[in-house]
Amino acid sequence: MARASMREQIVDAAYEQFHRHGYNACGVKLITDSAGVPKGSFYNHFASKETLALVVMERYGDTRRVPELADRSVAPLARLRAHFEFLAGDIEKYGYERGCVFGNFSTEAADHSPAIREGLVTAFATWAAAVADTIREAQADGSVTSAQDPEMLGRFLVNAWEGAIVGERAAKDGSAFAAFFTIAFETLLR
Repeated sequence: MARASMREQIVDAAYEQFHRHGYNACGVKLITDSAGVPKGSFYNHFASKETLALVVMERYGDTRRVPELADRSVAPLARLRAHFEFLAGDIEKYGYERGCVFGNFSTEAADHSPAIREGLVTAFATWAAAVADTIREAQADGSVTSAQDPEMLGRFLVNAWEGAIVGERAAKDGSAFAAFFTIAFETLLR
């Protein structure tokens, strides 16, 4: 049996390479070379690149701070804004070049991989539900007076955020994020 640490080396390398270059540009050889492991060792741990991508998506999801949206010690709108500010900061830190793994995989692999598409549907639904719960809480405490359906608003905000990321990857100047924050928090969530 192969060493467990080798599996982690492969996942770590894939996480970095998928995020930097995308799903289609990363072959098994690039990933194993980046991990510093023999190419043959890849198949001791993963049936395919697609299987590895699902692990990377799960790990990426764990870094998005979605559970913090449920922290009731912070006012709901402040919590929601802090969530998106964290995401913006993470993308800005890399010069707007990496985007979101979920968004990247959606455009590259969802049409060709039912497993990746299913993983993405689950990831986006989980995220949108957490946003919706936070909006529902803000509606209950009166900080959001909009009577719009929280599930629809949650889904809209996640989709709008993904669009803002695409805009920033082109503009690289913060303008798409600024537009998102202005419309989301000064118009939509009033």
